[in-house]
Amino acid sequence: MKNNVTMNQKTFWGGVAVLSGVALAGPAIAEEAAGVSSVADNLIQLAYSVDTFYFLMSGALVMWMAAGFTMLEAGLVRGKNTVEILTKNVALYAIACLMYLIVGYNIMYGDAVNSIIPGISLFLGPDHGVDAVLKSGGETYYSNMSDFFFQVVFVATAMSIVSGAVAERMKLWAFLAFAVVLTGFIYPVSGYWKWGGGFLDGLGFLDFAGSGLVHLCGASAALAGVLVLGARKGKYIEGKIRAIPGCNLPLATLGTFILWMGWFGFNGGSELKISNITEANAVAMIFVNTNTAAAGGLIAALLLSRIWFGKADLTMALNGALAGLVAITAEPLTPTPGIATVIGAVGGLLVVASIILLDKAKIDDPVGAISVHGVIGIWGLIAVCFTNPDGSLIAQLTGIAVIFGWTFGTSLVVWLILKAVMGIRVSEEEELEGVDISECGLDAYPEFTRD
Repeated sequence: MKNNVTMNQKTFWGGVAVLSGVALAGPAIAEEAAGVSSVADNLIQLAYSVDTFYFLMSGALVMWMAAGFTMLEAGLVRGKNTVEILTKNVALYAIACLMYLIVGYNIMYGDAVNSIIPGISLFLGPDHGVDAVLKSGGETYYSNMSDFFFQVVFVATAMSIVSGAVAERMKLWAFLAFAVVLTGFIYPVSGYWKWGGGFLDGLGFLDFAGSGLVHLCGASAALAGVLVLGARKGKYIEGKIRAIPGCNLPLATLGTFILWMGWFGFNGGSELKISNITEANAVAMIFVNTNTAAAGGLIAALLLSRIWFGKADLTMALNGALAGLVAITAEPLTPTPGIATVIGAVGGLLVVASIILLDKAKIDDPVGAISVHGVIGIWGLIAVCFTNPDGSLIAQLTGIAVIFGWTFGTSLVVWLILKAVMGIRVSEEEELEGVDISECGLDAYPEFTRD
């Protein structure tokens, strides 16, 4: 018994000592824990700030693409139509920003009725507060407003595609009326089906940065408009195709370089994050693949034009670069740089053939937008299956059919309504004089007015 009592006493007083030590050390431990928590919170806020900044700068690069489209189109049309082209592009950007702000963004990313029917609400909600970001433990890693800004410049890109295809013969206000519908409703609905978590996303359809959702969408709307609008006067005479060269190829080349540069934001920003080593490496790979695909597309188109036409065709080379960019946009991360070059090169070959075939079919597209963004958008979506193990050909073909069917069908209806209500084409006399005069009241290039 003595030994037991002695042990019990030792145990008791040992426990008292431990508890006393813990009590004395408690403030220090608590202070250390608070310090660790503070460091973790600061790291979360820093990552949030970095990713938000990256998102915003990527959006700014994509916004710069609006200038690229403007310069490209202005260079590839005749001088008597350049002011109207400039007006269309700056106005469509403003319309896209406002329509997506008012309703488009919420259609695409708001509360949905089901996987097919999106919800509708107006204007943007509040941004994330500090407490909500910290409570998420880093799961919320960029600002809602930065997301909106990045998304809205994509909408403007889709509408810019339409601008070039209907150039030189469409009424300005009919075009702008269509821009309201495309940017506020048509584009956001198809965007919801994939990027908003709708049924295409559930099917496994893959489109990293928008070969289908942006480029095929814009091209489908453009095709519907061109079919309703008809060809430019003098383009097809007695079964022959008459070339109508642009007025400023240096400007068109500058526009292509601007688009090439802006595309790094288009594809790189779609990674959505850069604040850790894995994501930073992914962004670097996306930049490299985007660049090399454009280079492959340009070289392939240039070589094919030399073989086909017996000369180096600058406009085909420019469209080849854009084709490479569109082709890699559906999946710029999983290919190696070598495979990305091949994907771009195939796009460059296809775009030359497509431009020629559409011309022979008397589908008049002054800048080749339908071929670059539509045909090559389809190729890019199919090419996903060659490099991404999660890619399914059935899912990709389904997505292609849905995006084209929805956009072409709804756009065709809108174009026909606009044609019946206000007319969409300028008169023959106005077209011959140049739409700068009839649509913008400016005879800036009198030497071209009877071209």
